[in-house]
Amino acid sequence: MPRHTKIVATLGPASSSPEVMERLIAAGVDVVRLNFSHGKAQDHIDRATMVRAAADKAGKAVAIMADLQGPKIRVGKFEGDKTQLKQGQSFTLDAARSALGDNDAVGLDYKELPRDVRPGDTLLLNDGLIVLTVDDVVGESVRTTVKIGGTLSNNKGINKQGGGLTAPALTAKDMEDIKTAMSFQAEYVAVSFPKSATDMEMARQLCNVAGEKWRHKPGLIAKIERSEAIPVLEQILKASDGIMVARGDLAIEVGNAAVPALQKRMIKMARALDKTTITATQMMESMIVNPVPTRAEVSDVANAVLDGTDAVMLSAETAAGQYPVETVEAMASICVEAERAEEVRLDADFTNKHFGRIDQSIAMGALFTAHHLGCKAILALTESGSTALWMSRYRVHVPIFGLTSQVVSQRRMALYRNVRPLLMPNFNDRDTALAAAEKILVERGVLKPGDTYAITCGEPMGYPGGTNMLKVCRVG
Repeated sequence: MPRHTKIVATLGPASSSPEVMERLIAAGVDVVRLNFSHGKAQDHIDRATMVRAAADKAGKAVAIMADLQGPKIRVGKFEGDKTQLKQGQSFTLDAARSALGDNDAVGLDYKELPRDVRPGDTLLLNDGLIVLTVDDVVGESVRTTVKIGGTLSNNKGINKQGGGLTAPALTAKDMEDIKTAMSFQAEYVAVSFPKSATDMEMARQLCNVAGEKWRHKPGLIAKIERSEAIPVLEQILKASDGIMVARGDLAIEVGNAAVPALQKRMIKMARALDKTTITATQMMESMIVNPVPTRAEVSDVANAVLDGTDAVMLSAETAAGQYPVETVEAMASICVEAERAEEVRLDADFTNKHFGRIDQSIAMGALFTAHHLGCKAILALTESGSTALWMSRYRVHVPIFGLTSQVVSQRRMALYRNVRPLLMPNFNDRDTALAAAEKILVERGVLKPGDTYAITCGEPMGYPGGTNMLKVCRVG
């Protein structure tokens, strides 16, 4: 059984050579993440060029996702690059301090902290490993007591338990990075720390303006990592093309125990609203240094697949790990095994559903027909990729092929669950297009003489949102 769940891999020092990139794509990578928290603009442009070349060589559609850094809510630098904090000691976070930090105090990259906190608040530093309780705020100084100590080094992140930090989602650096991402037409832009739909709408505006020169409009992914985003999740989803369940920062703000249930809720809501989901953070963390995953990691990836996520993401595992290719191979095999265990309940899924659009109704009709007739494949002739996206929101073990004449649509579909995007020429005549689509699938060995398949398209051809025809065909 071919894999339905897509794999996102982050590029970094361990995966920046063309050879490794080619091996990663061969192992199963569908989307490449460029992390704009690290590296210069030119580094990202060079890596994007390399990804495009490797994907062309492999004959596979691979999407690029530019992941913006977002606000730097961090401590400053220390003398000797770090300090040791002990439980019960006093420690000051000082926004006015320009000198290097020591064991008593440190400066702040995030100058607004004194206005965002009050006595009794809990601050979590270095991904929650160090816990401080706020005693007092005096001018620009936040005076705290160390509740859980440890080593604190330069520029470590600050989170406030329960949320409430006012930093805007889009910084001046992000705005420059958007221009860089649009220069190589990244298919997706991931926005860090959005708190509302307005953040996503602003990001979309900036992307569309920056991409205008190339007539390029990327898909927007909202990274859900602030507790403020949870109550307005639906609004954020509606303003985005998908979400990332960014479990690292989210867990720090809402507590580890709350994350698994939130993950399930987010994936369910995204599918209901016809949006995509990426599940991320520490999925195969141990494989940074080990050649095999832990049993808990295997269960974690499998559970995300069973929840219905579109994609599972690797961060440091492929960016800086010792086994980037092996990690992708292990993740791919876990996804396939989990998918085998999925229940297909299309009849129940469609109960009480109302479809107000012709193209959406045709997409659902294709799923239902192909499932019950035991078709070998569903072929969706699509300009924008919408038909394939709608089909991919439901669990069905019939492979969906998104055939498009638009390269951007082909690459965007690389993120959609159970969709295999293929490029085909643009035809004005329906029958010629249908025959060409069948020929492509026969040549790839997907269809053989005698096989049945369902195919959808729009007439007249070539108009986005115009799908109005469903046909069941037999090869040969």
